[in-house]
Amino acid sequence: MAASPAVHGGTPVRAGRPWPRWPQPAPGADRALLDVLHSGRWSIASPYGGVPTYEQRFAEAFAEYLGTGHCVPTASGTAALMTALEACGVGAGDEVIVPALSWAASASTVVGVNAVPVFAEVDPHTLCLDPTAAEAAITPATKAIVVVHLYSAVADLTALRAVADRHGLALIEDSAQAHGATYKGRKVGTFGDVGTFSMHHTKVLTSGEGGAAVTDDAALARRIEHLRADGRCRGPLPPRTGAPELVETGELMGSNRCLSEFQSALLIAQLKTLDAQNSTRWANAVLLDRLLTEQGLRPQQTSPGTTRRTYFGYAVGLPWEEFDAADSGAVAEALTAELGLPVRPVYQPLFASRLYDPSSRRRFDIGPGHLGRLDPGRYSLPVSERAARSFLTFHHAALLGEETDMHDIAEAFRRVLARRARLTG
Repeated sequence: MAASPAVHGGTPVRAGRPWPRWPQPAPGADRALLDVLHSGRWSIASPYGGVPTYEQRFAEAFAEYLGTGHCVPTASGTAALMTALEACGVGAGDEVIVPALSWAASASTVVGVNAVPVFAEVDPHTLCLDPTAAEAAITPATKAIVVVHLYSAVADLTALRAVADRHGLALIEDSAQAHGATYKGRKVGTFGDVGTFSMHHTKVLTSGEGGAAVTDDAALARRIEHLRADGRCRGPLPPRTGAPELVETGELMGSNRCLSEFQSALLIAQLKTLDAQNSTRWANAVLLDRLLTEQGLRPQQTSPGTTRRTYFGYAVGLPWEEFDAADSGAVAEALTAELGLPVRPVYQPLFASRLYDPSSRRRFDIGPGHLGRLDPGRYSLPVSERAARSFLTFHHAALLGEETDMHDIAEAFRRVLARRARLTG
């Protein structure tokens, strides 16, 4: 008989044994932070000090890592998305197609530029935007498509790029959860007109907070620079020491969404460890895929063009088809008790998310009928709803452990699922 689940008083699979911590400071991170601390320049808006800023150095390093022409660091992934949308010409009343299953920022950033997010179904296996559903959602008001590489999957970029090109739409690639992943041999983030990244505390490349927008289009990069620095950008030549480095061009009004020098210095150090950590996560995920598949579970898949997966979250579908959100929540709670590792259901569909409610902020009531266009209650998308009920996820830090840790995760699933009736009945 299977051991009693820890949530019902049994001995946990991992009693008292810790998981790898996150974030993990890279070698040299402390020295880089101290260098900024004593440099007299903590912001790119500070007077020029005679050497390139850490922000500029990170931008160049990240662009080279991705193989793209331009990188503009930002204060957050949200800031990167909002500046990307505006740089691509999205504005008041325009529609932007976004995946129905994603973090709240996929919708709130669109609303934040006075546009209208239009939710489209996801692929049931990858949980990423379904190209056919995206194309079906296009109307004369559509201005852009935002594709999200979710958890560990890369979306079908070939098909989505073709849809965008067919209809003359901007394609914005939200790669906040996919630093270092590749599709057909190219880094993700480089297939869209603009690619965006988050460097939030939880991400595989992190400075606590932060983000970046990348593009091969010099004009788009210049617009993003202005949008994130109060309408200023770097001049063509360095100024004299002590003078401002950012030039007030008057080209485009912006806001202050800049990355600090501390964050930039930290990211330069962290970038050097990214590939090695991604390789460890990938190897452990491959093993865990096999162990969980043997139990009848369904690890998240990725699109066929993927040539390298990265893991922001490990996501897996439970082995039964029809059950409600309370069931998956109970299973997640039981797994957390077994492992001492937070296991959660995946994101709720955006139209059902408590974090997406434009009516709660008066600033979005910009004209007759606009709030009605934003009303999430007008959507019913069963694939996304079913995925939210059936998939669970946990943070990538657990994949930095040993092979034995993957066996612990598999044992926890075996023990909990063997007692499913007791958990969900």
